[in-house]
Amino acid sequence: MILRRILFLPVLLLALLTTALLLIAQQKNDDAKIAPYYPTPQTIVDKMLQFGELKPGEKMWDLGSGDGRIVIAAARKFKADATGVELDETLYKQSVARIKTLGLAPTARIILGDLLRQDYSSADLLTIYLLPVAIEKVTPIFDKQLKKGTRIVAHDFEFRQWAPAKTLDIDDDGEGRSHRLFLYRR
Repeated sequence: MILRRILFLPVLLLALLTTALLLIAQQKNDDAKIAPYYPTPQTIVDKMLQFGELKPGEKMWDLGSGDGRIVIAAARKFKADATGVELDETLYKQSVARIKTLGLAPTARIILGDLLRQDYSSADLLTIYLLPVAIEKVTPIFDKQLKKGTRIVAHDFEFRQWAPAKTLDIDDDGEGRSHRLFLYRR
């Protein structure tokens, strides 16, 4: 009887560990569905930051920052204090390395983490490329955290609960598709 219990314990622990790993993998898949990695063409990056009226020294956040191109452009071309949030460790490392190589570390950074668990209260401008399900999840966070005057530029997908201050339609970007930007002011 005691031998059976001793042998059963490792099997139970292995089953629990396997279940935990499957749950973590499922969470990463769910996160990828709300903020897919799709590299924004550089022309659209520049238009997003211009459309959001980014000024030198302003605090800018890019949610689901991917390879960091929006954060880098904000710090480099617009002289903003730019922060990205990225869940994928490979993209995070790639972004951090590029920021370091370009010497932008004082004004550009990437946080490895969940975009739903950050504090955006200091933001002057937020840029996002999120699916509608993710926009529904960040809306109450933004309602609670964002200060008056914060601007949000949403790429392709709008906030259904809010009226945009402006929209911008961009015809073919040279990559075979058009884009729509939405500017919101809180």
